[in-house]
Amino acid sequence: MPNQSLSKLNRYRLLFVSAIVVFVLDQITKAWIFNNLALDSYYPPEAITVIDGFFYIVHIGNEGAAWGMLSGYGGLLALFALITLFAIYKLRHSLELYRKPMQWAFGLLIGGILGNMIDRLIHGHVIDFLDFHFPFTIPWVMPTGRYPSFNIADCGIVIGTILYLIWSFRIENQKKAAKS
Repeated sequence: MPNQSLSKLNRYRLLFVSAIVVFVLDQITKAWIFNNLALDSYYPPEAITVIDGFFYIVHIGNEGAAWGMLSGYGGLLALFALITLFAIYKLRHSLELYRKPMQWAFGLLIGGILGNMIDRLIHGHVIDFLDFHFPFTIPWVMPTGRYPSFNIADCGIVIGTILYLIWSFRIENQKKAAKS
């Protein structure tokens, strides 16, 4: 029986490894930010200039989701994260998590979800620290040329979602081609 359990865990090893890597990188970088930059350090000299006028390391407490939406609903967002993780687990077969590309995608997604959920539970907000400024504006996304600050967990969530969409379309097309 222990070998069967180990075999099941081994089947999803890529998912676990990618989730752990994203989660650990996210938490290490956020711990460094938390210990080295004061909260709301947004502009130099408090923020760290990486590329002047373009890329800064800041310390922002985001109480909402992307772009600060749902600000003040951190508990609800943490609950939504927990429900999402449970849904991924329950739907693992229909999501085809036995496929390696899907394991990569969902590993990144799960690592990101866990990273931001832990922040909400520990700090009451998500620590965002990657801050980019662009010489152009997009009215509905970045009207000032400043892209909303984000973190490693956010990268995992976005990249994992994009990979899932790409691979799910490819898999669907392969299934259709095999039927014809």
